[in-house]
Amino acid sequence: MSVGERNLPRLRWVMLALVFAATVINYMDRQTLSVLAPLLQDKLRMTAGAYSRIVFLFLLAYTIMNGLSGPLIDRLGTRAGYALTMAWWSGAEMLHSLARGVGSLGAFRFLLGMGEAGNWPAAVRVVAEWFPPEERSLASGIFNSGSSIGALIAPPLVAWIALHAGWPRVFTVVGSSGFLWLAVWLIVYRRGAVPAAQEKAPESGRMRELLRSRFLWQFTISKIFSDPVWYFYIFWFPEYLKTARGFTLLEIGKTAWIPFLAADAGNLVGGFFCMALQRRGRSPERAHRLSVVLFSLLMTAALPAVATRSAALAIALVSLAAFGYTGALANMLAIPADEFPREAVASVWGIASMGAGFGGMLFSLITGAIVERYSFGPAFVLFGCIPLIAAALVWWLPRKSGPAEA
Repeated sequence: MSVGERNLPRLRWVMLALVFAATVINYMDRQTLSVLAPLLQDKLRMTAGAYSRIVFLFLLAYTIMNGLSGPLIDRLGTRAGYALTMAWWSGAEMLHSLARGVGSLGAFRFLLGMGEAGNWPAAVRVVAEWFPPEERSLASGIFNSGSSIGALIAPPLVAWIALHAGWPRVFTVVGSSGFLWLAVWLIVYRRGAVPAAQEKAPESGRMRELLRSRFLWQFTISKIFSDPVWYFYIFWFPEYLKTARGFTLLEIGKTAWIPFLAADAGNLVGGFFCMALQRRGRSPERAHRLSVVLFSLLMTAALPAVATRSAALAIALVSLAAFGYTGALANMLAIPADEFPREAVASVWGIASMGAGFGGMLFSLITGAIVERYSFGPAFVLFGCIPLIAAALVWWLPRKSGPAEA
């Protein structure tokens, strides 16, 4: 065995650490505007309606590019594809510092959405290249926990920079972190090392054949009903604490991070749970699907959250739902590699993420209408139920591994 071969087990964790760091940076870039929005409303004379349109522009670009970035990364290869998407969104983030009005801010936000869409297709391809099927859920959970970490550290970091150096410097500093990552990536990256014998024989990597796959479209529809739950907690949970629980801004700052900490734990527990199922004889394919179903059941904790009189209990139940979401997602991230060759997984995940984006936009509008006309109660019922639809769609995905196990 050569020195290079002996170093491969260690090197794959280096690759995963880079993907984790990229995901942290992705969410930090995404959260800067959310944290600075109250300040920019005064500085740029931005109304709440204008801000909502800027958010929509980001989601629109993000959704469309999910379907294009995956095939692009598959065509360019992991090294060049990930480098391109990181350079794009980091440059777009830095351009925000030049915004002088709502129009320019919206344009830069659209560019950011285009670039950020490439992170998850590239990340799942790295996992498919470097980790065998039985370890992909854990690897996916580790890198995906970067999203929650980014959401946790962005508010204090952004606020500190803005107070000491002004809001334009925030976008410059946070955006430059992506270029530091890019330099390390280009030096460290090597081609994946999972033996070909551990991969399923590919049917075809051609996009035309992928688009005829029932598996792909059913998986995409499942994302329409799973990811909007996460968007609900990201965008609406602080408002819920203020409106329904009477929390002050200080109280929100002290408590709104708790569900994201639980989400971090869910990423890791979801991966370890799937590995435990496999040690008990389940195939990777069946273990991934069973884990999605069980963790999706935890997301129904949102149903009693809105009914309890205790704010602490409501936060705990929302945290359990967030834990369930990331536990399920850690396994969903590994599912495309169960069915498709590694050369196609970025394309598959990119197309499926378009479903997540359209679902996010649709359910965001529904949430606004429900909350404005009624209250948060029906919204919590909605987001406590739709994960069950997603879980059923995942469980009944077409199977390739033969008869179901006992």
